[in-house]
Amino acid sequence: MNLTAEDLDTATVIHVPEARIDAAVAIRFKDSMRALTDQAGERVILDLETVTFIDSSGLGAIVAAMKQMRDDQALELAALNPNVAKVFRLTRMDTVFTIHEALERTDQANAG
Repeated sequence: MNLTAEDLDTATVIHVPEARIDAAVAIRFKDSMRALTDQAGERVILDLETVTFIDSSGLGAIVAAMKQMRDDQALELAALNPNVAKVFRLTRMDTVFTIHEALERTDQANAG
């Protein structure tokens, strides 16, 4: 999975260019996240704008990515599609992650 990272003033944003995070890509997703978060600062935002489907393996991969990060880092999520947001709500993972409606507001709201 070809995730890309972008450094903003307040965070490193990791963009997911795929429509699905599922069992077929979960291992590659975790490996890519590890490589990108190793270089990142304290605040990492996972941009899920293009993701329209996530299954339990994909959810597990995001949780695993969070757990493999350094102790001084935080993983936040942004721009969840309604179907993806529903998975986070149903599994109560919306209480684990900070979730932002949109990426633009995420950076601006914390740039004060």
